[in-house]
Order: sequence, then C-alpha cells, then structure tokens
Amino acid sequence: MDTARPSSDMSEFRKAFSKAKHIVIITGAGVSAESGVPTFRGENEKWRKWQSQDLATPEAFSRTPSRVWEFYHYRRELLLNKKPSATHLAIAECEARLKKQGRSVVIITQCTDDLHRQAGSKHILRIHGSLMETRCMSCGHVTVNKRSPICAALKDKGAPGPDVADAQIPVDKLPRCDESDCHGLLRPNVVFFGETLDSHILTKVEKEMEICDLCLVVGTSSIVYPAAMFGPRVASRGVPVAEFNTTATPKTEYFTYHFQGPCGTTLPPALAQHESEVIY
Repeated sequence: MDTARPSSDMSEFRKAFSKAKHIVIITGAGVSAESGVPTFRGENEKWRKWQSQDLATPEAFSRTPSRVWEFYHYRRELLLNKKPSATHLAIAECEARLKKQGRSVVIITQCTDDLHRQAGSKHILRIHGSLMETRCMSCGHVTVNKRSPICAALKDKGAPGPDVADAQIPVDKLPRCDESDCHGLLRPNVVFFGETLDSHILTKVEKEMEICDLCLVVGTSSIVYPAAMFGPRVASRGVPVAEFNTTATPKTEYFTYHFQGPCGTTLPPALAQHESEVIY
C-alpha cells in the first residue's frame, strides 16, 4: 500500500470526482458537530458525573435503565431542534444531481441523528442505528419515534449538569412498546458499545465498498471500528479515497487526498457541479 503523503490538490480530486460513477461517502460525528450536535468525545465525554461511553452499553441499560434513558432523552431532545449543516446539504445536493446522470452516491454514516435524511439524502446506511428509533427488548419491534418527550415520566428530565440527581424513574414508567399485548421495555435503536453491528447493514456496506470507484471519509476520527477500516479497505483496492477533517487521523496516510479544515468549508466546493457534468 502506498503510504506517501496524501495530496491536498483540489483540482486533482475534482478530476477523480468527475469520472466517478459509484461514490461512497463515509461520515462521522464531525459532520453533525457542525450542526451543534455534541459528540461522545472531548468536552462532551461526560454527562453528569458519568462517562458517556459508560452509559452507552448493554450492561448500563440492564443495570440502570432509568439513568440511561435520561441520557438518551437528553440527546434526543437536543437533536429535535438541530438543522442540517452545509456538509449535509452539499452531500444531499450531490446525490440528487448525480442520480440524474446515472451516477450513485451512498452515505455510510456513524451518526445516529436524522440530519442526512433531513437534508434530503436518500441512500443512507446507518451503521450505528438511529436515536429517532426505538427497539422493544421483548418483541424486537423497531419503529421511528420522534415523540417529545418520549414518555411522560421523562418530561424535563436528562439535564447534564454534574450536580443533577438521577430521576430514578420506575422501569414500568419508562418508554414501553405499543405493539398489542407486548408493553415491553423500549431501548434506543442504537448500537451500544460492546454490541455487534447489524449484519444486514454490514452486508450492504461491504457491497458498496466493493463497487465504489471513489470514497470520501468526512468528519470522522477514524478510531471507532469497524468503520475506521472502511476507507483503508477501499484504498487497498487502488480506489482514490479523500479525507475531509479538521485534523489528520490515524488513517490519513492510507488515503490519496486529505483536505484539512471544517468540512462545511472544504466539502461543498469538492462536491459542486463539475464543468464536465451533463445537467438535465
């Protein structure tokens, strides 16, 4: 594998972009951070006195479902008033434009928000699930759920301050399944730390990585697996991969291009209409 320093030549990237028929765009938390969505890292690593990553586990949900639901309720409520960023909009516009030319854009996202869909993107593979969906622990039913609050007992709960006490909501008052005769406990339909990814989604991801002829890795630290290996795997096939991020990452050396800076600044011109495009 060629590990020469990646290029930051936008005109060279634009040539590769103009020829690509199947483009895969891998997005991470940096894309949503530009919309004001806090990540699990940096200054948002803690919620109250807990590490965010320690709350997002099956063990934590089993042990203290009320606390974990407060944490996720806080995150859900934050999302309800967020709007897509310039990055989300550029990706959606590119997907719609290229579709008319018989070209495809597929988004593989690690984000659990709804901002790609709100921006207008259609072909989205959510590898870590969605905060706006719930899954029943008893019957397994998954449904889109954008209620605010998600249940009466969580109204005005979930404040993140270090001195806020846990609400200790009884488990029967937490979000429950609406399916007939079920009434099982609901959980957010996201992949907790320590859980395996959905095999059906991963199969689709594998297929896209095998057929793509250009890959963009946008706003991700490239340290959460298996997503961290998606870009390098495409690169190992000799396909150009372009990274757009505020800093270099542990995977930068594998890529053909690296564009440093806010994605909302670097990505829109990269995906803008190319002079060679036939517009219908």
